[in-house]
Amino acid sequence: MKNPPLNRHSRIGVPAVVAAAALLLTVTACSPTDGVATQGAADTTGAITGVPALQVDPAAVELLPASVKASKVLRVAIPTNEPPTQFYREGTQDMTGTNPDVARLIGEALGLKVEIHVANFDSIIPGLAANRYDMTVSSMTPTTKRMEVLDFVDYMQIGNAIAVPKGNPGGIKDEHALCGKKVGLLTGSYQLTVNVPAYDKECAAAGKESIQRSEFQDTRQAISALTSGRLDTVLADSPILNYAATQNPQIEVARTYEFAPVSVGVPKESGLVKSVSAALDAVIKSDSYTKVLAKYGLESSAITDARVDFAQ
Repeated sequence: MKNPPLNRHSRIGVPAVVAAAALLLTVTACSPTDGVATQGAADTTGAITGVPALQVDPAAVELLPASVKASKVLRVAIPTNEPPTQFYREGTQDMTGTNPDVARLIGEALGLKVEIHVANFDSIIPGLAANRYDMTVSSMTPTTKRMEVLDFVDYMQIGNAIAVPKGNPGGIKDEHALCGKKVGLLTGSYQLTVNVPAYDKECAAAGKESIQRSEFQDTRQAISALTSGRLDTVLADSPILNYAATQNPQIEVARTYEFAPVSVGVPKESGLVKSVSAALDAVIKSDSYTKVLAKYGLESSAITDARVDFAQ
């Protein structure tokens, strides 16, 4: 969930996501206006994450900007309903998934209350710039363009996926077969802003038609357009499409590829990057991190190095 280049995810095997998440593929997407979806650190122990709480990391806390120390709150922007990376618990407005749970682990390491603010992906960077949020955990790919306004700390790895109707009637086997096709993409995503322009250059060089792009605020809308015959394919983050394919018998994933880290983003002027980096160092070394990823079937997304400002 970007202004110039923005979103990207990883290749995972079929995720064994909690059963309640299946329902989320049919739930209405959250409002494009910002809203607080969950409580914070005092409530983000096992009761919310389903994994053991982390100990506060004093060294990371010492690096916090004075304003955040004083508020004791970390406002975290999370995109709209996209199982298994973020989705509402059944019958509630509480967000769960890898992204909210990683945000809560960071909050625990920093001793801060975490407020999850749900927003459309393409509104997150403007919201950070306007000081509506302190941080985003949104499967955002760190790019040189984004680094003009944000600092990034890696927290897991993901890739791209290409979803097609069951049986793949269009014969779309990889990203090189998208010329002239009707492709669904998330607004502001890495796929829309980086991948497709590169693929279009290949199409032009081969004398083929350019890709017909259709933008959607969430991937579920794109999948609906795919199953109704309005699209030939959907190009999006692999965890989301891999999971969707396990829940929707009308689609399948033709290819997953280009795996790379995604990062927590913080405004450059906020001074948060050092404390978040130290906190993530503690997080990714913990059993809680491994258990959060395993909870959503994303064990292969684990990383061992929380790199800072490493552009993709």
